[in-house]
Amino acid sequence: MAKSVAVIGASRSRAKFGNKAVRAYWAAGWIVYPVNPHAAEIEGLPVYARLEEIPDRIDRVSVYLPPELSEQILDEIEAVEPEDVYFNPGAAAPALVRKARARGIRAHLACSIVAVGQRPDAFPED
Repeated sequence: MAKSVAVIGASRSRAKFGNKAVRAYWAAGWIVYPVNPHAAEIEGLPVYARLEEIPDRIDRVSVYLPPELSEQILDEIEAVEPEDVYFNPGAAAPALVRKARARGIRAHLACSIVAVGQRPDAFPED
């Protein structure tokens, strides 16, 4: 069975990494759940306003939010018990990753697109 990922901060703009991540995970064969309270559909996929609305198990969470917003969703992330969480460059600071790890969240400060074996520049902005 394919693994699933929730992309928090998924974007309709193909120039943004929150959109490139949706495409990268989809291309790698993952089940993708875009999360954005201001969109209904991204890249043809239904969008969820919050993690708790996703009806299935979430194996990974990939975060594309500013650090101050990322910190506000730690409770939400902890509640869905993902295998791991990627706080992407620009979306986190080392202090946030330490806070997440202190809660028992397997957190990474790294590019989740690269972690899934893709390259961000492989997903054009047009």
